[in-house]
Amino acid sequence: MKLAFIGGGAMGEAILACVLNKGLALPTEITVSDVSQSILKRLKDQHSIATTSDNKAACEGASIVILAIKPQNLSSVLAEIKGILIEPQLVLSIIAGATLSTLTHGLGHNCVVRVMPNIAAKVGEAVSLWTATPQVTSQQKEAARSLLATLGTEIYTPEEKYLDMSTAVNGSGPAYVFLFIESLIDAAVHIGLPREIASGIVLQTILGSAKLAKESGLHPAELKNQVTSPGGTTAEALLRLEEGGFRALLTKAVQAAYDKSRGLGQTK
Repeated sequence: MKLAFIGGGAMGEAILACVLNKGLALPTEITVSDVSQSILKRLKDQHSIATTSDNKAACEGASIVILAIKPQNLSSVLAEIKGILIEPQLVLSIIAGATLSTLTHGLGHNCVVRVMPNIAAKVGEAVSLWTATPQVTSQQKEAARSLLATLGTEIYTPEEKYLDMSTAVNGSGPAYVFLFIESLIDAAVHIGLPREIASGIVLQTILGSAKLAKESGLHPAELKNQVTSPGGTTAEALLRLEEGGFRALLTKAVQAAYDKSRGLGQTK
């Protein structure tokens, strides 16, 4: 499978590494294009792949072209490669807010997959929600599915409207979790735990809790109740979180991210 990456930033490199680690493509089958010479040098040295600063050259002969650029660079990239792609080539976009309509019109090409993965692809534990234009063949869908499966869990939806919602939840979600981790570690240090011990406790607590929630099949509220004894320490802590508007604030944060994602799509 010959792949072209337009953009070699954090997400582009995460996908690249997963593809190579899972053996979906060989280094000789991958080309990365980026405006940053330092990024290109690092990727070439680390992964032994071909690099270029010419987006058109990168696309030549690629079976899948992966758009891994920032939304603010989309217009210029689309203008650069518009009209050069041919029907068998599939474009896979991870650009937040960039709709299928924007991509197909901007590229002059109809075979497009839109996907929202997340940074957990760096450890093969991403969740990627994706959709495709009607022109994408079943064979191309399977190719996209195989690529996204190297990142972790992939979920297909025929309804594009869920992609902006996914951006606000799983796309931005790791940042919410990292902030919670940081805050919980700092709270543990505040009450007297050494930072190294606090970090170890917090990380394993979150990992174990997520695994239990996933594997038990129980509603999070039921699991929470199993931890919360009447009049106990957990009940007291949860009361403070509720008084601080924890749920409402998180909902507002996700809503803000969703609105921003939709806004990015409307400005293209």
